[in-house]
Amino acid sequence: MSVLLFVLGIVLVALGLGVSIALHELGHLLPAKRFGVKVTQYMIGFGPTVRSWRRGETEYGLKAIPLGGYIRMIGMYPPHKGEPEGTVREDSTGMFQQLADEAKEYESSQYGPEDAHRTFVALSVPRKLVVMLGGPVMNLLIATMLMTVLACGIGMPEVTPRVQSVSQCVLPADAAADASCAGEQEAPAMAAGIRPGDEILRIDGAEISTWDDVTTAVRAAGGREIDVIVERDGERLDLTATPILDDRPVYAADGSAETDENGDDVTEEVGFLGVSGTPALVRQSPLKVPGMVGSAFVGTAKVVVTLPVRLYDVAVAAFGSGERDPNGPVGVVGVSRLAGEIVAADEPGFALQQKVASLISMLASLNMALFVFNLVPLLPLDGGHVLGALIEGVRRAFARLRGRPDPGPVDMSRMLPLTNAVALLFIGMTVLLIYADVVNPITLF
Repeated sequence: MSVLLFVLGIVLVALGLGVSIALHELGHLLPAKRFGVKVTQYMIGFGPTVRSWRRGETEYGLKAIPLGGYIRMIGMYPPHKGEPEGTVREDSTGMFQQLADEAKEYESSQYGPEDAHRTFVALSVPRKLVVMLGGPVMNLLIATMLMTVLACGIGMPEVTPRVQSVSQCVLPADAAADASCAGEQEAPAMAAGIRPGDEILRIDGAEISTWDDVTTAVRAAGGREIDVIVERDGERLDLTATPILDDRPVYAADGSAETDENGDDVTEEVGFLGVSGTPALVRQSPLKVPGMVGSAFVGTAKVVVTLPVRLYDVAVAAFGSGERDPNGPVGVVGVSRLAGEIVAADEPGFALQQKVASLISMLASLNMALFVFNLVPLLPLDGGHVLGALIEGVRRAFARLRGRPDPGPVDMSRMLPLTNAVALLFIGMTVLLIYADVVNPITLF
């Protein structure tokens, strides 16, 4: 059964990623057709065509290698301008210029004069931006939708005010996990009669709605008697506790323990009660979704910016004996493996709800990655075409200000050598990640 569940996880994430890619390309297709551009192909995948069908002037289909997709628009490069017969351009024999000329000649051969007004290069700058940004924006919308479902429909992991455990005694913050309570002071919560399963409602007159409320109230009440109101089996109980002053770790905003220059935990003397809350998935307000999306964007952008360093670390781990960074980049094999582990997991407390939440979170992260990565201003990524359109807009604006003729569209075919180099780097990155995911995979459990 676990093998079947593992395969099911792979299938689910593959379907989710496939739909995300299809919608990304739809984000390019719809505005292109709306603006009158002739779109000849809409394909999911690369390589040999598995199946295709034609609707009007566009061929739709599936390719054998499901690692992306594309739409083909006529006139991505501007045609040669007319020149007097016998004119020889200075760079006509250069390798780079030859690549550009061949690309433009091929583009021009795909349509006749009657379709010249329906080319991509014939679009205005704003319309070019809409077409090229349509794909990444679609991924952003998918990520936002999935995060909304996750946060508002399923819930985010939180520690709730329902008591999970009560300490028997007061032990030092650095005590071993198996330390004995022999001869130690009884914990204030135990002495007050607080028991596992109690729902904490009020502490020292303060209303309790989150575990942070419990922590704040208890830490401020060290050394004095306070009222604690709990609900047990539907009944409200008024209890009295006296949190002791004790050295406890100082935690940062992200929940990690702060350390000093020597690596030791930073502590402070605060109130200690001796209870722990119950982890659970708690539904959030829709108002929190924009913050989640912003945090995901910033985190993903940091990964993309530091990608060369992270890929070096992946290579060291893949070809050496080091461990993979669990927050580092993973390839399609690694993503599939993680999805399989999630669905097949038989861990305590990792029920169906947590599995669904994990898969949704994974797909949201993948779509955010597609959004950010495609904004990188390099061809063949969408961001490269966006940069070309912006340069074109600036050139035309300066020409108008100076009273000069329209310089026309930017000739992106001149960037083909760089485009090919970037494409080779992407292929190398993909191969490296696949190899690392096979020989030294990231695992969850």
